[in-house]
Amino acid sequence: MTTGTKTEMTRRGLLGAFAATAITAAPTYANAAGFLRGAGDMRRLKMYSGRTGETIDMIYWIDGDYIKDALTEINWFMRDWRNKQTINIDTRNIDIMAASQRLLKTDEPYLLLSGYRSPATNAMLRSRSRAVAKNSLHMKGQAADLRLKSRTVKQISAAAISCRAGGVGKYYGSNFVHMDCGDVRTWTS
Repeated sequence: MTTGTKTEMTRRGLLGAFAATAITAAPTYANAAGFLRGAGDMRRLKMYSGRTGETIDMIYWIDGDYIKDALTEINWFMRDWRNKQTINIDTRNIDIMAASQRLLKTDEPYLLLSGYRSPATNAMLRSRSRAVAKNSLHMKGQAADLRLKSRTVKQISAAAISCRAGGVGKYYGSNFVHMDCGDVRTWTS
């Protein structure tokens, strides 16, 4: 409330300012979950793997709760296919992938190129390419490299970027998009 040049802060105004600060400081992955609202109180992820021939069409969240068995299946699906090692895939990354897929308005499953990578696999890939990070979020179950036949790298990355929930890498030459739940950032390779 303003009186002349003097500004007085009411209790309601102070609480409103605090709430705005709390929302601003909230974890960024909440943005991805926000894009999933209105999905009938469920979250779904569709993927297939050209490496293993497997497909997954999984409702992994219903009415505010993650479904443990569904997450277990997603963990197995996104395993390091070279040595069959698994890790718990970060649900924030699953939410980013699902939100992006929903924003793209497609029923087409993602082609999963890379999910979890064991340290040994990451080191092997790093020895072959400078594009592989030494401390890759793939090794923490916090990243995925994805492709859609019906959408371009530009379209997929725009959907992921609009979530404002993690890193998005555009790999035009290899025709895939990297999505992770790390710091919000973008790059092109």
